[in-house]
Amino acid sequence: MTHRLAIIGLGIMGRRMLDNVLQHPAFEVSGVWDPSAESVAKTRQVLPGVAIQSSAEAAMAGADAVYLACPPGPRKAYALQATAAGQGVFMEKPLGTDNAQSRDLVAQLAKGRLPGVVNFTQAASRGFEELHRAMAAGEAGEILGIDILVNYPAWPRAWQKDADWLRLREEGGYTREVISHFLFLAGRFLGPLTLQQASPRYPQDPTLCELDMLARLTTADGKPVTVMATTGGQQPDRQEVTVRGSRMNHQFREFFQLWRSDGGPWVEALDWSTEDPRKSALQRQLSEVDLWLRGQPHKLATAEEALAVQELVEAMLAGKG
Repeated sequence: MTHRLAIIGLGIMGRRMLDNVLQHPAFEVSGVWDPSAESVAKTRQVLPGVAIQSSAEAAMAGADAVYLACPPGPRKAYALQATAAGQGVFMEKPLGTDNAQSRDLVAQLAKGRLPGVVNFTQAASRGFEELHRAMAAGEAGEILGIDILVNYPAWPRAWQKDADWLRLREEGGYTREVISHFLFLAGRFLGPLTLQQASPRYPQDPTLCELDMLARLTTADGKPVTVMATTGGQQPDRQEVTVRGSRMNHQFREFFQLWRSDGGPWVEALDWSTEDPRKSALQRQLSEVDLWLRGQPHKLATAEEALAVQELVEAMLAGKG
């Protein structure tokens, strides 16, 4: 028995998820929609057989669950509409940019037939699985802290330019879009985080998002999570999250690569010779969505976890200390 999944939002992430849903045996696409004629045209070009509805309501009708890949602004309204119809809500992050509104959303999602879940794409990844294994086996030793390092020559990145809202301070910025993933990672492995200090740097144009972000967070027992993120200059994109252990460090690069070091050179912890890491992550996520829809234990991020990340992110963007 397959689940009928509606997709609202056909930007980069929506099209990527749509392609993966069509390849996953547990799902069928019940409807898709986007208000942008350009996004619709790109979807038809890549996936010409997909029927695109005339409205979000038409796309959502009859679905078992709704995947929301739209910008943060309209996300709450669609999520509540789906919840009222008894549909599961699987959404992109952030939940929103207004913490009070997002707290209300989480409270309302909790009353639905299924608790809402959020697409932090590393949650079911092979990298998370391997790090959990190494920690449980004692190979990493005591976890001492996590360092998050991000460098982009420009934001948004070239492949994200179609999503113009990503460059704007109101809803966009890489702290919301990228660093949130790594704060989720830190929370999963270290527990709840508290922001101690944050120093964002913004351009002169008040409508544009952050240029740099420096921040320090701590766990309940004082373990540090540090963030250093910058934009500008000429180099490849750099996204590294180092989980420091007393016996072994593990480092995520580009989300899905996992490396490790016991003091010597970094070596790859995973073999990707037989599968594509990005496709693997989304297929594994969809398998967890299948478990969630069947009421079974799953690895997906809860709406409560996503809210905790959002509150940290918005505090970082406001600056502290």
